[in-house]
Amino acid sequence: MARITRTTVNLTGFPDLVVIYLGMRVRTLRGLKTVASFGPRISAAIKAKPDGLLLHESVFYSVYPLHVGMRQYWKDFVSLENWARSLPHQEWWKEFLRDSAGVGFWHETYSMRGGIEAIYDDLNTPVGLAQFAPMEPARGSMFNARKRLGLQGDPQVPAPVPEDSV
Repeated sequence: MARITRTTVNLTGFPDLVVIYLGMRVRTLRGLKTVASFGPRISAAIKAKPDGLLLHESVFYSVYPLHVGMRQYWKDFVSLENWARSLPHQEWWKEFLRDSAGVGFWHETYSMRGGIEAIYDDLNTPVGLAQFAPMEPARGSMFNARKRLGLQGDPQVPAPVPEDSV
């Protein structure tokens, strides 16, 4: 009988590791164009090697409705947060909040230090944690990822969009 090779990873060198899953689900015909336009923009952003990004992988969730995304590994939450609040991501987020352009967006973040946070925008069907955990408005202490993770302190980079404008 053949034996399998079974391995694991030693993450002791990554005590602050953060993993984030992101997804875009097409809601309307217009959303197909939106998803297609993001591929090259995301590729260019990753090619620029954001500080703290250890690995970026594309993920395909479903054909119908079209649902694509990515999984990223970051050295720590601060690196992820700083990148998300800076260009080009900052501009993408502003564009999306003005007009979701036929797609729903979500992310779920998992921290090695403990804590999970998530956001779901313009999705007509729940995904991930939203399929079993109670939903609540993303306001106040639930407005930004740092607060949802229960982290102390203020972000180093201001929010791209103030809460009262959403």
